[in-house]
Amino acid sequence: MLVAIGFAIVFRATRFFHFAHGIVFTAGAYFTFLFKAWLGFPLFFSILLAIPLTTLLGCLMEVIVYLPLRRKGSSSLVFLLASLGMYIVLQNVISMMFGDDTKTIRSGLVKEGLNVFGARITPIEILIICVSVVLVVTVTLLLKKTKMGNAMRAVANDIELASVSGIDSDRVILLTFAIASTLAGIAGILVALDVDMTPTMGMNALMMGVVAVIVGGVGSIPGVALAALLLGIAQHLGVWFISSQWQDAIAFVILLIFLLFRPQGFLGKKVKKATL
Repeated sequence: MLVAIGFAIVFRATRFFHFAHGIVFTAGAYFTFLFKAWLGFPLFFSILLAIPLTTLLGCLMEVIVYLPLRRKGSSSLVFLLASLGMYIVLQNVISMMFGDDTKTIRSGLVKEGLNVFGARITPIEILIICVSVVLVVTVTLLLKKTKMGNAMRAVANDIELASVSGIDSDRVILLTFAIASTLAGIAGILVALDVDMTPTMGMNALMMGVVAVIVGGVGSIPGVALAALLLGIAQHLGVWFISSQWQDAIAFVILLIFLLFRPQGFLGKKVKKATL
């Protein structure tokens, strides 16, 4: 959910697929590991340091790579290739620094989860749910109720018209990257606390996030959140009835169904054709 919302708001503002968003997700977990395992900081303090660093990483991608390309008038294909290039390079940097084996930031004994209506749910999973809900509500209020949120929506609707109206579109896009990267970093940390981490963990999270964005509707934050929730439920019910190896296939079957029968997603709006 958090990865999908971050990906959606970047896509709306820039109109290209920011695949490097997946490595920001991964970086959140590995920054935490760096501070906790290598430097010996307490876990909570490590997380507090890791989150702004992931925000900074996303902002640097915008300032160093995307902004110069945008000023040159580069095509969406160029942005896509640049994004994939950054993902591959940074993933290999993480592999060289930390190795390809599974790392953990958890400490203490593994305990049985809480019994909730017959299901076993760990405290970390409860934390993931609570944090996700709080952040989704916060981002929704930011976009709907604040001046900066109005500017972000204006840039998403028409960047040229927004610039003519006096909105600094580059500043707004930078803020969009900051918010999206913060969400991705927090998501990566939460996932690492639950199931540990590998350098390739970001790609699967990104792919599921893209599916949730398309199924929910790019322009609707509640739609993306609902789609992410239903996608997770469908995948885990599929594991219950079929096998865990079908999880990704189930997600893309759902995507195919929506592309065929409701391409605008759950809460997305149909694009009306205009003729002159």
